Amino acid sequence: MRIKPLGERVVIKMLESEETTKSGIVLPGSAKEKPQVAEIVAVGPGAIVEGKEIKMEVKVGDKVLISKYAGTEVKFDGQEYTILKQSDILAVVE
Repeated sequence: MRIKPLGERVVIKMLESEETTKSGIVLPGSAKEKPQVAEIVAVGPGAIVEGKEIKMEVKVGDKVLISKYAGTEVKFDGQEYTILKQSDILAVVE
């Protein structure tokens, strides 16, 4: 089984943030912020909203920056994923 998003939604997997600062200070788990960089694992087909076609501008494998509190977190086959709309993606990391 796999997750197939509908409409203009994407499924992402959050990438782990570094556990030490640039100066070498180790951060405990409670001090770390939620990472905002993720990898896209599935992309919906796009949508038509109010007569306008919304094309998907991202693809599977892209690394993206997302809004801090965007999406819905789900657990599937022991992995944690987030499902969000394409509009919650701020940028593609190249």
